[in-house]
Amino acid sequence: MKRLISLLTCTLLYLGAVQADELQDAYNKEYTFLKAQKDELHKRLDIEQKQQNQEIAKAEAEVQTLQNNYVALSRELTSTEQAIEQANRTFQSASSNKEIVGSVVTQSGMTLLDYGIEFKDQNTTELQKIEEAFDAAAALYQTLSSIRKESGSFFLLDGTTAEGDIVKVGNIAAYGLSAKASGALSPAGNGSYKLWNQPGSDIDAKAFFNGQMPSTVNIFVYENMDREVDYQHEKTLDDVLRAGGPIGYTILTFGAFGLLLILLRTIFLLRSGSSTGAIAKIVSQKLESETPEAALDAIANFHGATARVIKATLRNIKKERDHIEDIITESMLNEQSTLDRFGSVILVIASVAPLLGLLGTVTGMIATFDVITEHGTSDPKLLAGGISEALVTTEFGLIVAIPLLLLGNLLGGWASNIKDSMEQYALNIVNTYEKHKSR
Repeated sequence: MKRLISLLTCTLLYLGAVQADELQDAYNKEYTFLKAQKDELHKRLDIEQKQQNQEIAKAEAEVQTLQNNYVALSRELTSTEQAIEQANRTFQSASSNKEIVGSVVTQSGMTLLDYGIEFKDQNTTELQKIEEAFDAAAALYQTLSSIRKESGSFFLLDGTTAEGDIVKVGNIAAYGLSAKASGALSPAGNGSYKLWNQPGSDIDAKAFFNGQMPSTVNIFVYENMDREVDYQHEKTLDDVLRAGGPIGYTILTFGAFGLLLILLRTIFLLRSGSSTGAIAKIVSQKLESETPEAALDAIANFHGATARVIKATLRNIKKERDHIEDIITESMLNEQSTLDRFGSVILVIASVAPLLGLLGTVTGMIATFDVITEHGTSDPKLLAGGISEALVTTEFGLIVAIPLLLLGNLLGGWASNIKDSMEQYALNIVNTYEKHKSR
């Protein structure tokens, strides 16, 4: 059995050795084949890589060439655009200059046409027209800057027309001479003249007509002859009052009423505080030497708030101190209505006057804006009424309020001093009587 097993083992080992040799040979053959394939692939890879590198280099060269061409074309395009822009600017400048030249020619023609100068040949160029306009303007300037005489007519102060000579001083002033009147002229509208209403210019008119040049002249300088110039006149009080309108008259009425109240209150305070020191002196002397009845008789002819308070004190001077002081206080309260009469009304008027002035300002501005809405701002004379009312009423309100407020407070202080004097003298009389009584 053992031999059999050994025999089988040897047989298997032999067969395995024979098979391993065959496998080794097969492996060697496959390895040799694969190595040859590998070498072939390496050769082909090297060839492909070289070809690829050549193609990449060629493509990079082409890209560089295209890039250089693009940069060159971009520069050429920029240069072309700049040339086009410069050409457009040149064209626009030429067009603008042509328009400006045409506008200058048109404006100069219209301006010169106002002085009767017209371009003769319409087929001339713009440059020739400009030269012609400059020549005409130079000649016109020479004419307008001189003193010249011409026959004409002008309106007198009464509205009638006078025929005579007109001496024009450049293009800014004129003098008129006629058998009816002479003097400086002012525009009357539509190119006509009227005699200026300021005296003293007739001598200057004759001097200019005779070619003389006075050292000082009365002259009216105007800008144009298209619009009439109003005569100058001094503003009177009536003009100022009318400018304030109804509110202005109301303010002045309140002011006059306030002044009347101040006058009346001053009279009341003068009567109330009259002879205060004399009354106190007489009463003190009588109390020291005689009786309260004698002192009361001595001041019987005196009148006024102080006299009435002291009389009430003397009639009750023999009563107790507290009762006497109550009587003095009651007497002063009775006199307070007289001392304070019209004081509050005056201060109310002083407070209301500026408010009325403000009301006039508002109504005046409303009227001004109504005129602007309807007629515009071309004529300042239409706006003068509303503006005058707006300013004058404020002025009237302050003119009324300031003195009333000042005088009202001064009179109030005066009334307070009278009250203090009454109390002081009444208590002084009581003290004098008690001092004399204790002796």
